[in-house]
Amino acid sequence: MNLFTHTLSNGIRIVLHRTASPVGHCGLIINTGSRDEQLHEHGMAHFIEHVIFKGTQKRKTWHILSRLEDVGGELNAYTSKEETAIYASFLIQDFERTIELLHDITFHSVFPEKELKKEKEVIIDEINSYKDNPAELIIDDFEELVFNDGPMGRNILGTAESVRSFTREDILRFIRNNYHTDQMVLCMVGDLDSGKFLKTVNKYFGQEAANYRQTSRPPTPAYKPASIRKELDTFQSHITLGNIAYDLENPKRLGLSLLNNLLGGPGLNSRLNMALREKNGIAYNIESIYSPYYRTGVFSIYFGTDRQNIDRSLRIARRELARLRDKKLGQLQLHKARRQLKGQITIAHENKENLMLSIGKSYLLYNKVDSLSELYKKIDKLTASDLLEIANEVFDENQLSYLIYE
Repeated sequence: MNLFTHTLSNGIRIVLHRTASPVGHCGLIINTGSRDEQLHEHGMAHFIEHVIFKGTQKRKTWHILSRLEDVGGELNAYTSKEETAIYASFLIQDFERTIELLHDITFHSVFPEKELKKEKEVIIDEINSYKDNPAELIIDDFEELVFNDGPMGRNILGTAESVRSFTREDILRFIRNNYHTDQMVLCMVGDLDSGKFLKTVNKYFGQEAANYRQTSRPPTPAYKPASIRKELDTFQSHITLGNIAYDLENPKRLGLSLLNNLLGGPGLNSRLNMALREKNGIAYNIESIYSPYYRTGVFSIYFGTDRQNIDRSLRIARRELARLRDKKLGQLQLHKARRQLKGQITIAHENKENLMLSIGKSYLLYNKVDSLSELYKKIDKLTASDLLEIANEVFDENQLSYLIYE
């Protein structure tokens, strides 16, 4: 992959992937998320993602939102367990306008008390609506089950009580303690000369003082398999099962990604979809999820089914896991699994906004970005023996945890 990279004097890393498109995508990705919160800060990273657009030293909310919207651009953000991203899509001719705005809201937001009060109610509504979606709620509750009482087990949104308690001083303290310049990557995809990119980014982001991270994230609590069944007033039962899995640095993570895709990925021909939905007609929404994190990870399977089919569907899901544990993939099966994963990755790269975020996150975590050809080679090196070993480690029947809403 043809990339221009540079580290500013304050430690902020910048990355440019030049394409022929007149539309640019640029984002600042920060290595801070809900995992970095103390218990009394539960939901703070997500709260900041919302209120960072509510006013700077020289702009009010309306001016922030209109700065790009007026020229057809878009401004957005997200928060995850381990990162926060503020990003934009725009016409290349509006590149400097975008960079100046991203810098202003990241480093010069003032968090007016009036705006904080309003946004708290917005987020509490978001929390309440989330509780009405058991298919999403169960994924967070499963991570709480797996990670016990640590910050990895807490949901990203926080609670109504924690969000209401946040003050402006709390926000500024969290930013000061967690938003470090050496843990930031500014990434862009678009048709821009690297010289102009560097000059413009340095003009704004380069003026900020260096602030380096001095500590590392604490380890997660020791994992113990657990099983919980809850009564929930829903028409459908919801089931999640899984195990802790490989972290971001583990070389086996690509093999698990392939197995995850084969088992319950987006393809309608995934093994779980074929077994539960197509052959038996007892589930509709089915997916498996592998999420690698810093020094930990989690693998899970989710599906919804009628209450009368809970035990039957669990037997089928466990049988599919056992198939992968007990027998190597044949050469044709392995070839198809590799080809499917490579095809999905390639198609995903056509979404340039997602590509920008993917490049930025990779550079943030690994200080490098694999090209598609390099990634293909790694996928093609995966053997049936590799995958069998991974299946026996992660899909171990005795290490699975279960969470059931019935």
